[in-house]
Amino acid sequence: MVMKRYLLFCKNNAVGLSGFVIASGIVLYEKFKIDGNVLASWTTNFEPSVKWDYNWDRRDPNSLVKPDKSSEGTTEKDLKDVENEIKKRTPTASRHLLFIRHGQYNTDGKTDFDRYLTELGKKQADLTGQRLKEMGHDYSVLVSSTMTRAKQTADIVAKSIPDVPREETDILREGAPIPPEPPIGNWRPEKNFYQDGARIEAAFRRYVHRADPEQKTDSFEVVVCHANVIRYFVCRALQLPPEAWLRLSLNHGSITWITVRPTGRVGLRTLGESGFMPADVTSVL
Repeated sequence: MVMKRYLLFCKNNAVGLSGFVIASGIVLYEKFKIDGNVLASWTTNFEPSVKWDYNWDRRDPNSLVKPDKSSEGTTEKDLKDVENEIKKRTPTASRHLLFIRHGQYNTDGKTDFDRYLTELGKKQADLTGQRLKEMGHDYSVLVSSTMTRAKQTADIVAKSIPDVPREETDILREGAPIPPEPPIGNWRPEKNFYQDGARIEAAFRRYVHRADPEQKTDSFEVVVCHANVIRYFVCRALQLPPEAWLRLSLNHGSITWITVRPTGRVGLRTLGESGFMPADVTSVL
């Protein structure tokens, strides 16, 4: 918009000033285009407290391609080869990740086997499945944690989207990802942070990243897991302090939608969406 206004000004005031117009136009163009990155449209010289890390998933094409240093000097052909390699490794599709928290479950169970869905939890899972069907996306996979409540939720959801391939994995099991800040006194799983935290971080790296270059169309993936895992993923994906995960709250059966763009930008479309459920069906504990 700024560039268009500037060019219009130049067109209306260019008599006798052609040299100035060309020179200043080049300067302005370079100001708004640096290394292919978009700059802020305002002119206050504002500097953010924390800048976005475009290589957060270690898949930024510019970081994957290194110039050949085996030969002396850098020729124009070398630069062209690097440019072509970067282009070849640059994604063009977005990944849409829909994280589902399992339905309400029996919290009195002593083992995972006994922590099965309640009747309310089954109803929540059914409504979530219907919601996914109504959204009308071409889902590429339905992944679930191997914990009983997550598997049962995924089984019910799958009835609404029956043709979607299924996967199960231990890496998405519930746990304590990282000590929360501020801390709380009634929950002290310190011994679990070291074990669970490494696993949940590994799960984030496996499932939350930009698309592979070979992926030509946007994808929609459904992942049924747990509140702590999803909340940690949201903080990590948005490059917020991961210690903030416990400040968030998710209803049972809710949908959290994260979009990862080809550029490495990340957007949170919904956080714990459960508005498709009647109020008397929602629960959080």
